[in-house]
Amino acid sequence: MLSFLLLLAIGLSPLHTLYAQDRAVTGTVTAAEDNTTVPGVTVVVKNTNTGTTTDQDGKYTINVTSANPTLVFSAVGFTTQEIAVGNRSVINVSLGVDLKTLNEVVVTGYGTRKKSQVTGAISSVTSKEISELPITNAQQALQGRAAGVDVNMAGSKPGSTPQIRIRGRRSFNASNDPLFVVDGIPLAGGIEDINPNDIASMEILKDASSTAIYGSRGSNGVVIITTKRGTPGKTVVSVDAYTGVNQALGRIDVMDGAQFAEYKRESRRAETRPALKYPDGPATAEADAKLFEPIELDGIASGRTTDYPDALLRTGSISNYQVGVSGGTEKTQFNVSANYFKDKGVVRNQDLTRYTFRVNLDHKINNKLRVGISSLGSHYVRNGENFNPLGGALAENPLGKPYDADGNLIFLPTLDGLRTNPLAEIVPGAVIDERKNYRIFNSLYAEWKIIDGLSYRFNFGPDFKINRYGRFFDSQTNARRGAPALGSVSNAFQFNYTLENILAYSKQFNTVHDLDVTLLQSFQRDNFESSGISVNGIPASTQQFYNLGDASQVNGVDTGLSEWTLLSYMARVNYGFKERYLFTATVRADGSSRFGANTKYGIFPSVAFAWNITGENFMKEARWVDQLKLRLSYGAVGNTAISPYQTQARLSRTSYAWDNTAAFGYRPGSIGNPDLKWETSATANAGLDFSFGNGRVSGSVEYYITNTTDLLAPQPLPNSTGFSGFTTNIGHTRNKGIELTVSTINVDKGDFRWSTDFTFNHNQEEIVELANGKVDDISAGRFIGEPLSVVYDLKKIGIWQTDELDLAKSYGYNPGEIKIEDLNNDGVINADDRQILGSAIPAFVAGMTNRFSYKGFDLNFFLYARAGQFIISQFHASNNSLAGRYNNLDIDYWTPNNPTNEFPRPNVNQESPRNGSTLRYFDGSFLKVRNINFGYNVPTNWASKLGMTSLRVFTSIQQPFIFSEYRSKYKGIDPEVELDNGQSNQNRGIGSDLSPATSVITFGINAKF
Repeated sequence: MLSFLLLLAIGLSPLHTLYAQDRAVTGTVTAAEDNTTVPGVTVVVKNTNTGTTTDQDGKYTINVTSANPTLVFSAVGFTTQEIAVGNRSVINVSLGVDLKTLNEVVVTGYGTRKKSQVTGAISSVTSKEISELPITNAQQALQGRAAGVDVNMAGSKPGSTPQIRIRGRRSFNASNDPLFVVDGIPLAGGIEDINPNDIASMEILKDASSTAIYGSRGSNGVVIITTKRGTPGKTVVSVDAYTGVNQALGRIDVMDGAQFAEYKRESRRAETRPALKYPDGPATAEADAKLFEPIELDGIASGRTTDYPDALLRTGSISNYQVGVSGGTEKTQFNVSANYFKDKGVVRNQDLTRYTFRVNLDHKINNKLRVGISSLGSHYVRNGENFNPLGGALAENPLGKPYDADGNLIFLPTLDGLRTNPLAEIVPGAVIDERKNYRIFNSLYAEWKIIDGLSYRFNFGPDFKINRYGRFFDSQTNARRGAPALGSVSNAFQFNYTLENILAYSKQFNTVHDLDVTLLQSFQRDNFESSGISVNGIPASTQQFYNLGDASQVNGVDTGLSEWTLLSYMARVNYGFKERYLFTATVRADGSSRFGANTKYGIFPSVAFAWNITGENFMKEARWVDQLKLRLSYGAVGNTAISPYQTQARLSRTSYAWDNTAAFGYRPGSIGNPDLKWETSATANAGLDFSFGNGRVSGSVEYYITNTTDLLAPQPLPNSTGFSGFTTNIGHTRNKGIELTVSTINVDKGDFRWSTDFTFNHNQEEIVELANGKVDDISAGRFIGEPLSVVYDLKKIGIWQTDELDLAKSYGYNPGEIKIEDLNNDGVINADDRQILGSAIPAFVAGMTNRFSYKGFDLNFFLYARAGQFIISQFHASNNSLAGRYNNLDIDYWTPNNPTNEFPRPNVNQESPRNGSTLRYFDGSFLKVRNINFGYNVPTNWASKLGMTSLRVFTSIQQPFIFSEYRSKYKGIDPEVELDNGQSNQNRGIGSDLSPATSVITFGINAKF
């Protein structure tokens, strides 16, 4: 009673006092975007020191004591919420995404920086964006998602890797591929062995200020891959799986039996010799009997059309299954995953099976010392890497008969001895094309905090690769045509390791000065051993390539060793004043064993400045501006661009007669050049980062110019010297362009959200100087002011028509033949009329992702476009001979009764049309619906009944539509093609070595326990 009177005296009711006592409030925090639980959210009682964090399942418990408590929920990447408790004991919270702080920390190489403090041009792709696509290779996830990164994936052959060019090509002779860095270790090669599901983020370093820390390795840009690691808390078991089917997205259209017969007749109507000419007018049985062989006549009479390409195609499938376990304590965190991936291609005998196992482990020994490891083990088996049967199938006579009456395969369906039955290629065991690859890649580190702000880190990255490639061609295949069976095996072993010592110092002075210093010493060594043997006359087909010692003839034996070493030193200083004015300076020195004694070392500096304009007083009234940051940078990076031993004079084996007996000797094989020096690419970059309307619109715009000088390229020599050429430093190329990245939140109201990510880049690639200054090198196809490779040929302007007979004759042509532009108007068509028709470099590349979410449902679709590039369609050359011998593309060819300007008249007297190369060139612009993904996040209470903490089910359609003139008008399949053939820089054509484009439908789940 006394207590009650005292409470009344100070104006408090018993009820008020009851709720002022300690009590627990519990709940679950989820993400509004996809309804998944959010671990690590800070929950604080407002205006107190009482707080907690959500566990791995997003759950929390907090004690409140104040009379009217308010809970504050905050987490990086989400908007902060304040909720009054009232008399509730359970409060569930849904946090919205905050784009201002999303991905606030980015990996910059040898460290991380807050996004607001980054001074270089860096793009990021998150694990969420990667998971939206059922991809084989992580490089595919970069396509259209990162401005300035041009990714091309030609065809659908399982195991093929995309080609990546960051801000264009720079070098004539060197690889233009970027450097990949995985968990801090630079790779000597690609990332095809890495499971995309294991990747947490991918950062793309594009300007010299960003890439200079990697020196000569970063001349073509750097892709930094960070894999997923464990976090303290409850152990989480995750299961991610999808499976689906893929089908060819259309087919190359060739003639059926009736069309082929008429085309063959037309090719003989063009015959000028009366005895061999097919009569004009409708076909007759008498004329056909003189032209066609018996099997063809049987096909014409019965209306037979043998669809050989269809027999080589199938419905493919794709499957991916992954189990992961992650968690840990404050001292030890782990993330373990195992993955199985299977891609069965739409062309028979083409498939990929991959197994990967990853362990990421971090352990805190004490407050000063931390160690960890990232370990990847992978094994894949790839079939059909160089198995390309479609070209032959497209050319095969459709009037032929592939099987006899008893169902036995007919090896020669017609009397043409050069045309074998394409179906013989897929007889089990007839053609074996198998590659097996084993890889163990590790990244080990030890980190020591010496004193406050000063730390030392040791990195060790051993990378082991074992590769075996076996091929076998039985006697009854097109490669052998009845000759004895052939087999070959090649083996390769590669060991690459990196040792790095890193000293980092970070300190803030007087709350306004921020200083970060990074010092690096790095050593990388690569050892590559290879061996191979090829034989003829394998006695039994079942031996394939496993017992080559039984063969009757050895065609060749080869072994090799290649080694190189890179020794590097790097220093980087980051300074910031009030987080408003930011400055970065980097210098790296690389010493490469590939260069001669006079030029082993190259020094590559860079500087960058950034100004956070929103921190200025004059911006305080512009409350709608969240961020406005100007960035300026300039720097230089190098490129080795040569193979090991290329600076040295080498010997080559030769043969000669010694006293009438064959003997072998050695002669000078190459000219050494100890003065070869590094290619150098200097880049100036200006960028503007922006965010408006509380993150409703954000992004960046970049402008850059890259000048590459001292290009390492081969120069020809007269044959009289005994050498074909030598390598020297010549020339100058330039890339300049604009990049735009914009993210918008279009609608965010109630349970509905719609956001858009858009990227755009335009790159202009040009040759500035060559060996003789500003003079074109026509023989090499290099022209001042043009891209590194162009299409240089005669220009088709139509087909000569009947009413142009006299003019056609004056040029030496007949009606029905290709009409070429007389560029110099001299009345003669010759090499002087060649001109630059186009380039594989597009005018622009763009990508757009739209994401929609409503309650537990989510939908996203991704559009990708390339415009203005010129493509070479090899189908329109190799399968368009118009001679009447092989089947042909089903084209609109010229006849006296069909005066088209598209394709010339068939002519038996021409193995291929005169100037037929001009038929290969097309505008390759396209728009693709790259992916549509629809999912449902099962409510947490439903998932818990299944023993899960979260469950998402989804379906996706990859590449359902391609819009392109090449496809709709000229019956091509997919205009997407790689820019070039690697270091040759020759334009890459679309041909039968590319498997057809596919459309893939998948169904899957993401579950956590």
